[in-house]
Amino acid sequence: MSSIQTMTLVKPDDWHLHVRDGEVLKDVLGHTASQFGRAVIMPNLKPPVTTVALAKAYQSRIESQLHVLGKSDFKPLMTLYLTDNTPASEVQQAHAEHMIGFKLYPAGATTNSDAGVTNLRNCYKALEAMQKLGMPLLIHGEVTNPEIDVFDREAVFIDRILEPLRNDFPELRIVFEHITTKQAAHYVRDAHTQDKKLIAATITAHHLLMNRNSIFAGGIRPHHYCLPILKREEHRLALLEAATSGSARFFLGTDSAPHSKGLKENDCGCAGCYTAWNALGLYAEAFESIDCLNRLEGFASFFGADFYGLPRNSQKIVLVKKPHSVPSELPMGKDVLVPLRAGQTIAWGLQ
Repeated sequence: MSSIQTMTLVKPDDWHLHVRDGEVLKDVLGHTASQFGRAVIMPNLKPPVTTVALAKAYQSRIESQLHVLGKSDFKPLMTLYLTDNTPASEVQQAHAEHMIGFKLYPAGATTNSDAGVTNLRNCYKALEAMQKLGMPLLIHGEVTNPEIDVFDREAVFIDRILEPLRNDFPELRIVFEHITTKQAAHYVRDAHTQDKKLIAATITAHHLLMNRNSIFAGGIRPHHYCLPILKREEHRLALLEAATSGSARFFLGTDSAPHSKGLKENDCGCAGCYTAWNALGLYAEAFESIDCLNRLEGFASFFGADFYGLPRNSQKIVLVKKPHSVPSELPMGKDVLVPLRAGQTIAWGLQ
């Protein structure tokens, strides 16, 4: 175990984040803005953010709340929700308006994905425009066929969807989001492409720290339920190896997802882990577990910005190793949410 007690990092970015909207947005946005310089904002609202006009309006609401919080230096990076009917003209406008990418949700794969893509071939005109313009496609990589085991859906997605997609669009820039399997980690690691900025992957803190046993430890643990679902220990170890490898193809994306306590502790509970309260502390714990804290800055602060062609942040943050108590609950609009490690103490946090 490392003897390091403090770490100074270039301010990191979160390349996959849910902040919802309205009163929920007001309560959760500050947790991320206190740690990160930028975040890629997911578009799966109700209704989804399918057009540039909707994305700009959402961005304005986020920026207004950042002003209230005194965090106007934090930059939301906006995405659009890809549908079967997204026209190439919307892709062109999104590129002109500096949207960061389009998000592919297979229909029914996760929260608010009902309007997602039913058949990727319906999107080929949009994908052609994205490839031509160099606009990234951000992928929730799971098949949704009910006959496929939930623990196998990511691996099957690679064979059935991702590999054919890359064959049809060899210059399309792809981020394989919140990967959870050894197959995904090795696929991204070994992908053959002359341009290293054509494929990358984000990895969450909860998939680095937990395996599927965590869902059932002492009973059902609804706050450990997420999609893609936690996998076997061999997959967690493969993700940890990828994240700490120093490969620029892997970078930080929390997939922090606020759901009310009642909707999580429910007979049909929502999927998602809320890690934004102390995301960097959780990542530091994961990296320290295999003595790789020296690799955290690249993963958290450099590789995502480099992939997206954005400048690295100039500000610095300091992580301190001392006991940090995680609240049992946090306000969430008219409800409360339960953060990951609620009521526990974790070792790392912001100074």
